[in-house]
Amino acid sequence: MSHNLKITNSLTRQKELFKPIDPKNVTMYACGPTVYDNPHVGNARTLVVFDILFRVLKKIYEKVNYVRNITDVDDKIIEASKNKKKPINKITEDVLKVFHTNCKSLNCLTPTKEPKATDHIKEMVLMTKSLINKNFAYETNGHVYFSVSSFEDYGKLSNKNLDELKTGSRIEVSKLKKDPIDFVLWKPSTKDDPGWESPWGRGRPGWHLECSVMSEKYLGKQFDIHGGGLDLIFPHHENEIAQSCSNNSSKKLSNYWVHNGFVTINREKMSKSLGNIISISEAVQNYSGQVVRLALLSAHYSQPLDWNNKLLQDQKSTIEKWYQLYEDSNEEIPLDIMETLLDDLNTPGFIAKIHELYTKANKGDLKSKRHFNSACKLIGLFDLSKNEWENLKKNNSVISEDLILKKIMERATAKQKKDFKLADQIRDELFDKGVIIEDKKDKTTWKFK
Repeated sequence: MSHNLKITNSLTRQKELFKPIDPKNVTMYACGPTVYDNPHVGNARTLVVFDILFRVLKKIYEKVNYVRNITDVDDKIIEASKNKKKPINKITEDVLKVFHTNCKSLNCLTPTKEPKATDHIKEMVLMTKSLINKNFAYETNGHVYFSVSSFEDYGKLSNKNLDELKTGSRIEVSKLKKDPIDFVLWKPSTKDDPGWESPWGRGRPGWHLECSVMSEKYLGKQFDIHGGGLDLIFPHHENEIAQSCSNNSSKKLSNYWVHNGFVTINREKMSKSLGNIISISEAVQNYSGQVVRLALLSAHYSQPLDWNNKLLQDQKSTIEKWYQLYEDSNEEIPLDIMETLLDDLNTPGFIAKIHELYTKANKGDLKSKRHFNSACKLIGLFDLSKNEWENLKKNNSVISEDLILKKIMERATAKQKKDFKLADQIRDELFDKGVIIEDKKDKTTWKFK
């Protein structure tokens, strides 16, 4: 059976037929977490999108080398350590443990490699030295900067012009930089911060450098796919290209660039100031990993996804319905159905096909039932047996008092904003969890059914 994958390439801004450098060893790199705080549903979308791509590639090609890094040295981690008064290694270990638990809950396959930045400092120093020697970087007072103007293709991925970047730069101009848009490869560390010895003194690598080094070590100087969230296109991925291509005298770092869209919460951007950041752990606790995964796949990966109670309730109903037809099946998925997913990972279209298979299967069509189960498993559903799912439902029906109070506060905020639709959704969500809320004159009370 022929399987031709088409994917939108952020570099060309076109949907292209995927042609790997080596069909016997497909290579993919996705930017992983910076382990300073527990992952949220925005992070979950990136995880699930690239897990889907990994699953599809594995179905087509015999070997897929998927690398997802761990950033365990970064200014955000240092800041979190100081704010929480915890050692840095404790912060990174705790967050990484939660991250891996979240990956398991969402039924994400384990990547081929998951390198940590701190295990590759030696290689980062070597790349920095090489860039200096080739006149793409310069050292000043313990800092090493990449000279953006030295790389003629800078801005091609993000479609940004150097002159426009300089004019519109909001970056605080450092007296150490030759140009305000130059970015850091190496920076000094204080005695209390993590640091490693280098030709420029004790310090630590810049974030962009970390990914360039790790992708090259495990995938080579040029590989098939590089991806991450839309917010990484500039400056992170743009800077990766500049570093890697300058160092290797190459025109490309990756042949295909894939980026997923943002997640909003009830049409608002997630932010700490709004208090609307939802962790993966919280989402899974409320709805299960199966429901959260299906919700994340309900919109095309390149488009925005709005996270709201209706979306989750709809996916919950779907999963509960689909589990009624669960069976173990390895039946080959018909090409006309498979082609939907192969067309730029069109998960909404593929899910629509699964709904059609469900309808036929529910009427007694056994072949459709086998195809239905195989299609669900391909996109990472049905990782639990029917009995396990039923047990999970029972366990998830228990909701903590802290979560109840949090939901009541969210509802109060919604009512203040006159968003009565959201307020009703929260009330209904609590009711489904076995909680009845009552609005009184001066407060809202609650009780279990």
